Amino acid sequence: MDNTRTQDTFSQLSQEKILKIMNMVKNKEVSIEGALHLAQKEVYTEKDSQDLLTGSQFNFIIYKYKHYRWQKRILQIDFNTRTIFNIEKGIIKKQFPFSQVKACEDTERRRFSIVFHGRQDYELEAVSLDDKRKIIYLLSRVLQSNSYKRPVESCSGRPAEWDVIHEGLLDLQQNTFASTEWVKYLVQLREGELTLYCIGLGGKNRTADPGANTINLSGGDVSVSKENGCSTFSVQTKDHNYLFRIPFTVQNSRPEDVGKLQNEWVSLLERYCQLGQGASPPQEGSQGCTSPEADYEEFIVPLNEQKEETLHFGVSPERTSLNKSPSPQTKPAEGEGGPASPSLPLPISRAEVPPAPPALPQPCSLSPAAKRTKAFHWDVVPSDKIHKSVWGSRDPFKKKIDVSRLCEQFQIQDTAVFSGNEPSVNQHIMLDRKVAHNFNIFLKSFRIKPSELKEKLYIIHEESGGLTDEQITALRRYMPTAKDAERYQSFKGSCSELHVVDQFMLEMCKIPHLGQRLDLLLTVRELPESMRDLEPLINQKIQASKQLQSSQKFVAVLEYILAIGNHLNEKAGKEVVKGFRLSSLAKLPLLRGKERTFTLLHALVEQILLHEPDLATFSQELTEFEAVPDASMKGLSAEVDVLRKELENIIQCRRLIKPKTIKATPQELQFCKELKDLIQKYEGDLSQLSKRCDEMKKLYSNVLVKFGEPQDLDSQELFGWISSFISEFRKACAEVTP
Repeated sequence: MDNTRTQDTFSQLSQEKILKIMNMVKNKEVSIEGALHLAQKEVYTEKDSQDLLTGSQFNFIIYKYKHYRWQKRILQIDFNTRTIFNIEKGIIKKQFPFSQVKACEDTERRRFSIVFHGRQDYELEAVSLDDKRKIIYLLSRVLQSNSYKRPVESCSGRPAEWDVIHEGLLDLQQNTFASTEWVKYLVQLREGELTLYCIGLGGKNRTADPGANTINLSGGDVSVSKENGCSTFSVQTKDHNYLFRIPFTVQNSRPEDVGKLQNEWVSLLERYCQLGQGASPPQEGSQGCTSPEADYEEFIVPLNEQKEETLHFGVSPERTSLNKSPSPQTKPAEGEGGPASPSLPLPISRAEVPPAPPALPQPCSLSPAAKRTKAFHWDVVPSDKIHKSVWGSRDPFKKKIDVSRLCEQFQIQDTAVFSGNEPSVNQHIMLDRKVAHNFNIFLKSFRIKPSELKEKLYIIHEESGGLTDEQITALRRYMPTAKDAERYQSFKGSCSELHVVDQFMLEMCKIPHLGQRLDLLLTVRELPESMRDLEPLINQKIQASKQLQSSQKFVAVLEYILAIGNHLNEKAGKEVVKGFRLSSLAKLPLLRGKERTFTLLHALVEQILLHEPDLATFSQELTEFEAVPDASMKGLSAEVDVLRKELENIIQCRRLIKPKTIKATPQELQFCKELKDLIQKYEGDLSQLSKRCDEMKKLYSNVLVKFGEPQDLDSQELFGWISSFISEFRKACAEVTP
């Protein structure tokens, strides 16, 4: 065990917690390595208490699968407005009130799901296990606030209901492709959730992340039952069944002691599951939230990958899902689940079948030496439409083509063939079957040998021979887990005997800090592009705020609206007011006069043209509002905040992977030098961008004060009202002017 690492970890704990962990070791409840994992968990918990309970707004980078691509988004959890925001490039794409959150489910690797009332689940992927752990922790606080129907405390410390009710060491049964094993966990019960911290990963895997899995108990669909024997019980959720066992230790050596602990766990879990079933938060109506999200798509294997998979494995195309039992309305997700029926046209009856076209010659079988080509995945005309179409009288082989030219351009390069032959389909694979299946599809287009992977990680830019962004993203997705690392590091045979999937996994397990290296490469490439994208958007908001602050004509137009509105309201028996919210601008076209085509907006135009016609051109002072604004200041501020975190992560990763000895290779030294230069450049660029962002927020705050608007009003709303008003005002001018 690394003594420095151990001392650093334990030095951050209180004396009470150190004694508690040491007593566990003394009673043989945990191993030495397990005690270290437990200490790391306590350090993470303390850090969470400081970082996550002192703020009110949290921004995280997440990935969302859409149109066969993982799209980068920001997930903002705002305890001030009690809203969750989905932000893309400064634009608030979706927003969900806390009361709409039903549950949070921890799934494989970096993925997690947010379950909502009355809409589709939100399946996302965090950029790191640490971020995933923080997001789940914050979402658990959201669920707690829903269950207890009171605001979540954000600054005054941990809420009372978040105290640990019961905790202890339990064994959790985990099934792998080859065997079933029991893994030791520290399990903590709080009101609304059961948290599992793995501490039984063994001594060989020293880089395991001490993250937590969370079982939400407040969703109303969790049950608890005793299993055969006095030591086991299970917790069933909608998608999973967790089988726990009371471990036999020095203190729990008698069956009656074990049975007592079993009864205690089961009774407590049953109690808090029942509380969750009776505490479903009411739904809140919000625009666009009662129907499934329009741009939401589940994870699904692309069609070309399905067909390629069929070609290599000799089976029908499969779709694999993260959900165990996907509903008919929900597309399955990539990476989990069993085979489903391929998407094919429905068969038609014999009476409807038209005369069949002439049979096409069967393609000749390829010899082993023949070169395969890429497939052209076109959309085929159905056979029942052929005879009426132009294709019915055509000979598919009439046109002569240059076959050699086609083969030269579109033949498939030999990829990752190390033993001279494609591995057998039935060859044993150490990796989990579902993960291996998808990883193998990726490796077919990954033209790098396992032995070359490490040196590729020292090349920052793709044009210099480094990995592509798509390759880095895929490798991050298939990062070996702690259990994978333990399994591969215990392998003693020859690498050449392994399947190509296992060869890559074994090599990935040998690379220190692989996850951080991949994150570093991706972030270093994306950071300058993100800053370039944000700069014009921030500048536009600055100019828009300056125009609003300085426009005299717009204020004069508002004065005409105030005069007209007060006159109508006074005649209607209402009080005269001194000012109105700019949201009222959208209501001017809605109030119709005696003539149905004449609105209050037309009346405003008439009054302005009659008394001060120059004011009709007020929009010339507000040129930044010509188009409906997309990005919001709230979203842009979140983007800049995330960029700061990304740069800090780059700096930390550089410290982590910086060579500690004088034996560093020239490639490592060059990599660190390039990285240092890039960091210095990014720090300067981000500093300028942050200053512009601060200027934007200050100017917008002054605008809100000038027009009497609340300080929490987002610019997307305010600027949207003004932009729409300008557009409608011009239409009314055209209709009023003879």
